Amino acid sequence: MSLRPTPTSIDAYPTPTSTEQAQTEAILSQHRPAPALPKPTLQKTAHLQWLVRNFSQGFPPRFISQDASQPWLMFWTIQAFHLFGASFDPRNRQRCIDTIMACQHPEGGFGGGPHQFPHLLPTYAAVSALAVVGRPGPGGGWDQIDRAKMYAFFLSLKQPDGSFLVARDSEVDVRGIYCLFCAAALLNLLTPALVAGTARFLASLQTYEGGFASASHPYYTATAPNPGALLDAPRPPLGEAHGGYTFCALASWVMLHPFLEAEERPPTIDVNRLARWLALMQGSEAELSGFKGRTNKLVDACYAWWVGGCFPLLRALGVGGFHPVPPPQTHSDDGDDDDSEQWSDVDDELFNRLGLQEYILYAAQHPMGGLRDKPPKPADAYHTLYALSGLSTAQHHVAQSHELRDKFRREWNPQEEDEQGLDEMHKIAYAEARAWREEEGGSTYVGGAGDRLNATHPVFNLTITHVREILVHFYKQA
Repeated sequence: MSLRPTPTSIDAYPTPTSTEQAQTEAILSQHRPAPALPKPTLQKTAHLQWLVRNFSQGFPPRFISQDASQPWLMFWTIQAFHLFGASFDPRNRQRCIDTIMACQHPEGGFGGGPHQFPHLLPTYAAVSALAVVGRPGPGGGWDQIDRAKMYAFFLSLKQPDGSFLVARDSEVDVRGIYCLFCAAALLNLLTPALVAGTARFLASLQTYEGGFASASHPYYTATAPNPGALLDAPRPPLGEAHGGYTFCALASWVMLHPFLEAEERPPTIDVNRLARWLALMQGSEAELSGFKGRTNKLVDACYAWWVGGCFPLLRALGVGGFHPVPPPQTHSDDGDDDDSEQWSDVDDELFNRLGLQEYILYAAQHPMGGLRDKPPKPADAYHTLYALSGLSTAQHHVAQSHELRDKFRREWNPQEEDEQGLDEMHKIAYAEARAWREEEGGSTYVGGAGDRLNATHPVFNLTITHVREILVHFYKQA
């Protein structure tokens, strides 16, 4: 006889929040398989058929509200296919490329649709989708990206405190910063001018909880006598810690971290407080160990990536991880030391990998295909990708390799058009991005190896193969 998970305790003063929490736990409990029944597995065929319907038939009329998110709809669908190991035939790949390139703005960057103003978020989605389906050469998308105008567009959004507007005459948002640096890193557009001050701005977003907010107060005053005087400390964050903002801030920090060594007083973040907050975002057994995006909020499958995906990034900063360690040394009289070739694995993960897989397999899979926030909600393209990305993160142990990083630095082929300092920066960016690899012996599957998804790059949320191919092209390292 198995014990039922203990529900979240509620005091004598129920609120709409506590009532909704109890209702959600009651629904999730119905999706926990009985001990005598087989555990649910990943319904790959149903999900692929759902993706094919979206791709071939288009989205229903209600998606007109997503008219400014067309590159995102493409990216969510394309990347989900490739997490399953599926790919497109040449005709459909070209359809994808042509649709995405129609969103490129004549002044640089990509808009949310054809003839729409450029914006950092669809620019990331467009570049990421092209990393998957694009190729070099005429009509392949990669060489048709106007990198010079995109770089000028990026610089036009830079603010005095190191932040970036998401679009001209728009707001500052850390999601835009992440999108900008992903696109710049993939397309070999990083420069000292682009990164200056941004790490310090990111550090200012960390809240008292440990997670990150979307922006911070940048100035003492915007008027005389010191207009635009930067507020060094404290620079209060705007809003509460949030899973999506935290992932974008942390991934951006990981990209910028190698360039901080040259600073006299480099900014810092509290990684221990961050790790604690991230771990606390994982729900209890009554919540099927799913992740939530904020304190006292409901679990949601998309945070399998936005929060669960932060743990590999923490490993890059030396927090948590999976470490192979040698067994105690043994000696025998005959000198047989075969045991020295054996290894045992110590799992120092800061989150419940198996529990997260169970949430996605038990609750996030829609019976008709696709993945969802939680039952009884419908499936959608956004939750399908990020639930799958989180499932991949929970299945595989992907980490940066010092050996790979050193190898790529040694084998770097200098770029003739770069000055010495810029070439060094590009070498570092390339080596850091290529150094991630899936660790042998680190994979685990709740439903068996048949549930395996491709491993995803912790920074870019692309397969490691696609990251390699686009980096080799734009950094000219073939």
